[in-house]
Amino acid sequence: MNLHRSGTVFCFAFFIGSVFVPYSQAQHPAPKASGARTLLLPRRIVSGERATLAVLDVNGRLTPGVTVNFSNGDRFTTDATGRALFVAPLNAGVIFGSIAGRTGRVATAIISPGAAASAAMEVSSVPRVAPLSDRFEIFGRGFCGDADANQISIAGQPAIVLASSPTALVVLPPTELQPGAAAVEVTCAKRQSQPFSVTFVGLELEADSSALKPGEHRVLTVRARGTTAKIALEARNLAPDIAELSGGNPVRASSSGDAENLAKFEVVGRKNGSFLIAIRLVPSLGLPQSANQPK
Repeated sequence: MNLHRSGTVFCFAFFIGSVFVPYSQAQHPAPKASGARTLLLPRRIVSGERATLAVLDVNGRLTPGVTVNFSNGDRFTTDATGRALFVAPLNAGVIFGSIAGRTGRVATAIISPGAAASAAMEVSSVPRVAPLSDRFEIFGRGFCGDADANQISIAGQPAIVLASSPTALVVLPPTELQPGAAAVEVTCAKRQSQPFSVTFVGLELEADSSALKPGEHRVLTVRARGTTAKIALEARNLAPDIAELSGGNPVRASSSGDAENLAKFEVVGRKNGSFLIAIRLVPSLGLPQSANQPK
């Protein structure tokens, strides 16, 4: 979610996680490749098998026409959906991908076909808690490397697979999903996972929107909806020249783990202007729990 606060002398902007904004070619022009900012790669790909990568722009939209370079010399360009289907290199090891013309690299591990072989679909690792409006990862075996060949159902609603390999999926929850525990099912090529449960959490900001003066301390309160368990959050200061994030950059905090389930961060003004604090849910992976069992 994006939440913007405006004042006469500054703009306070609060950003939680990544914002994914799908677009319709019939109604809106495709994002420009020059705006590409984020490369999504499955964390594990399988030697000689297909996989799908995705590129998002600064506003979180899937971006066509973006060239992605790999450290082994391979190069791929995202199609009209903002994704690219490719075949993983044969040599096992770690490979790095990067958006052409931009700094920063994303690593993925190439594993042997034997390590990924499975006659049935197996889900081995999922988040205990996932963000309501941001991507999350699922690990296992028997998925489809072509992202669109995977069908993900969350609380009976279709989710979007952004990136994929036979062993890893990057998934975006449905837009109408409500906070709380939900059953997740994965289907691909007549293979289907056992339903498992993930708790989806929405994050809300409670903060004073008046002008922040140099030297002034202000508390930012984040409320987690969907669970009464303690969850870990990370805050990152994206405009350190305007305000300082107390405790470092980034800084982590745990929510209170009760009915209100609040986490607090503090900023200190350095000068008048706009500042941006990004707060995300810190993922915690574990074995999948049956959708029929309480979390």
